Amino acid sequence: MKKIYKHYNHAVGLATVHLVWIPCRRRKVFAKNEALKLRCIEIFQSVANEKKWVIKALEVAPDHIHMLVEYDPHHSISQVVKAFKGRTSRYLRQEFPELLKLPSLWTHSYMFDTTGKVSTQIILEYINDPHHG
Repeated sequence: MKKIYKHYNHAVGLATVHLVWIPCRRRKVFAKNEALKLRCIEIFQSVANEKKWVIKALEVAPDHIHMLVEYDPHHSISQVVKAFKGRTSRYLRQEFPELLKLPSLWTHSYMFDTTGKVSTQIILEYINDPHHG
């Protein structure tokens, strides 16, 4: 599979991260409310479009979010998470008052895993190969 790198001012690359986070108290806020789930997806897309990020995969499960997002080198992973969690929390709590029962929509925590086209082992072997000398 051919790598398709993005070109930015002073940088060329591809940054993709797998993110997972949960609602406060691991409540199943999306279990029985399809409108809430669809609005959440809509807000995620809006944030991604505004920031020029690409959501490669998205799952809004009853009690957690899975997202694979391609982002630019001008943002850190924590900024990416903050943008998605912050906007969805604000808008969803305004539009769905039942969410105000929770102290906040999302916990402060999240899981991330950067993804790449080659394994860490292959990169280590390449860097440690004596051909560089």
